[in-house]
Amino acid sequence: MPNRFIPQFVSQLQSIPSASMSLGQSRCRSGRLRLLFASLTLGLALSLASSWANRVAAQVPSTASEPPPELASLLSRIDTAASAGDLAAVMRFYSPNFTSADGLTYNTLKQTLEDLWKRYPDLQYQTTLESWEQQGDAITTVTTTTITGVYPDERRNLNLSATITARQRLQNDQIVEQEILSERSELTAGDNPPTVSFNLPEQVTPGQEFDFDAVVMEPLGERLLLGAALEEPIGVENYLNPAPIELELLSSGGLFKVGQAPKSPDDRWISAVIVRYDGITAVTQRLRVVDQAGN
Repeated sequence: MPNRFIPQFVSQLQSIPSASMSLGQSRCRSGRLRLLFASLTLGLALSLASSWANRVAAQVPSTASEPPPELASLLSRIDTAASAGDLAAVMRFYSPNFTSADGLTYNTLKQTLEDLWKRYPDLQYQTTLESWEQQGDAITTVTTTTITGVYPDERRNLNLSATITARQRLQNDQIVEQEILSERSELTAGDNPPTVSFNLPEQVTPGQEFDFDAVVMEPLGERLLLGAALEEPIGVENYLNPAPIELELLSSGGLFKVGQAPKSPDDRWISAVIVRYDGITAVTQRLRVVDQAGN
């Protein structure tokens, strides 16, 4: 295949690893090429970006009650430190006993932030404070953060945009707990990356089947498309490790998959990668797997 079909960050041949939730075969007949993302994968970018979701200045909707001045000040100071890439200052806003629903601790969060800032030195972010609640000496907040940035490359930049909604608990001016409620990110590269409509439910129940489509909006014409679907368990071990993917030579304008959730509540990252001669688009969304009670 000519090199122009493959962006620089796609490198060696590999296969998709097995996992407890498997995406079904594409409804498109296709040949196969096996490729591996280099050190920056979409799952990595998303998971790293999601660790920021609670560290940015809040803009309060006009319909929301005013937060305590101390909360607004705290978020503003965290924003200032993060904008400066001051890791030590940011980590002072986290309790040494910090935990997250994804398994992050104070030390692993620090590691992922350090790696993120090295890869994306100019991240921009904007957060809306969706809600807050005083609970004794603690405050629980829900925020939605939009993050944009560029991963510089000698020949082609990689553009990141992500939206993450998170719930966090603050105590004594430090963040002690965090839970990601939803997240979605997109990486693009090339002169004209495909416009992709990504359709995935936000949550399913254990063992439930679901449809997952990633459709290129531009007419296909005579152009070739490569595509891949990937699922990954959400956990610390996958935050820094690139995930191998298998690309398919698509005979239609997208990916059309049927997935099945794991048998126990366990969130997943679901990704779609579309490669065209003039660009690549990769989208990842968190799929929440919850029991009937919503847990």
